[in-house]
Amino acid sequence: MYNNPQFKEPDEAAVINFMQAHPFIIITGVDVAGKPVATQVPVFIDKKEGKILLTGHIQRKSDHHHAFEQNTNVMALFTGPHAYVSASWYSNPHIGSTWNFMSVYAHGTIRFGNDAELAAVMQRLTLHYENGNNTSPTVFENLPADYLEKMTKAIVAFEIEVTNLQHVFKLSQNRDEESYNNIIHQLQKGDADAQQIAMFMENGKAKLFNHA
Repeated sequence: MYNNPQFKEPDEAAVINFMQAHPFIIITGVDVAGKPVATQVPVFIDKKEGKILLTGHIQRKSDHHHAFEQNTNVMALFTGPHAYVSASWYSNPHIGSTWNFMSVYAHGTIRFGNDAELAAVMQRLTLHYENGNNTSPTVFENLPADYLEKMTKAIVAFEIEVTNLQHVFKLSQNRDEESYNNIIHQLQKGDADAQQIAMFMENGKAKLFNHA
């Protein structure tokens, strides 16, 4: 992890808000032989009794399912917008260019659930992504029984209890005000990711440059 104190958000709530806004994550781990595995899944992020919990489901009997059963230590990677930042935008352009990005690294232990927990995860997941429309034919309660029987045999619910939450919000906080403002201006002319990075930088400007 690119661990620089300048690129940290002191408010944990802001970090969790970022996670909730980017719930399609990569879960990584290693099996007992040290072979790395990874999978991409949507998750829910909840805070209960002071603990951060990630819940979702994965394919049963896959390489990652077997690995996570053998070694329950995992890392969930949340990624957001990212953009190239040219050094030509700096007040002193004679240095290397860089990349601005936002990522959260949630280390924890994974636990697999029973059939009732899987049903609860699927009910919540399908209803959430169908925008609360419980009449949709694809929400869990409305799926045919024979299909549900086959589907639930192929997937398994999980819960990750986060034990260590790290992040990098690299948004040019180490640049002077002139450079910072010009980076925002240039990124606003870029693609959707660049424009989002510009927005986050604009929102954080007052904390960096206090003119009071």
